[in-house]
Parts: sequence; C-alpha cells; structure tokens
Amino acid sequence: METPVDEKKGKEKWEDYSFYQIARRIMLAGIGAIAITHDELEEFIDRLVERGEIAKKDREELINEIRERRKKHLTDEENYFHKRMNEVFERFHMPTKNDFDELSEKILALEKKIDELSKAKQRGGNA
Repeated sequence: METPVDEKKGKEKWEDYSFYQIARRIMLAGIGAIAITHDELEEFIDRLVERGEIAKKDREELINEIRERRKKHLTDEENYFHKRMNEVFERFHMPTKNDFDELSEKILALEKKIDELSKAKQRGGNA
C-alpha cells in the first residue's frame, strides 16, 4: 500500500522530467521495439530458409523489402509526430523554432539600426 509520502515522491519524480525528456524516452522505447522486431523477423526468415520454405536468394530481397517498409513507416510516423507537436505548440501558443529565428533576425536588424543611429549621432555631435 502506497503511503502519502510515497505518492508525493512519485509525483516529484515525474515533475523532474521535462516534456522533451519524456517524449525522448518514449521515442527511444519505440525505436528499441522496432529494432527487436526487425531482428526477430530476420531470424524468422532465416528459419524459413533453413526449412526450405523460401529460397536463399529471396532472403535478401525479403529483408530489403521489410527495411524499406520500416523506413517508410518511420518517416510517416515522424511526420505525424511533428505535425501533432506543432498542433500542440499552436494550441498552447508556444513559440516554435521558426518564431525564435524570426525574432533573432528582428533583433539583429534593430541592433544594426541602433548602431547606425548611434554613429550618426556621434558624427553630428562632433561636427
């Protein structure tokens, strides 16, 4: 039975993780599961070859087909994940990398303008 102190410790533990860290761990777990599945598929195909159910020459073709499908699936999943994350950012009005890049460009332009005005003022004051 969990005591209130134990429950509080569990909450603090999750609060110590940022959203990025949690999302990263989830993605790494998914990648690990995919890698294990791929290894098991190769072993299964090897057993089929040993039993003579498929030709040895077809083994590589089949494995390559599986790799290509996995690549496409991962790309589709990554695109879906990015799309969903952008929707979350928009929903909560969180700035994106593009927003920061645009702000950085504006700040640089303003700094340049300030420097130009400062130089013009110094020249005007020296005349």
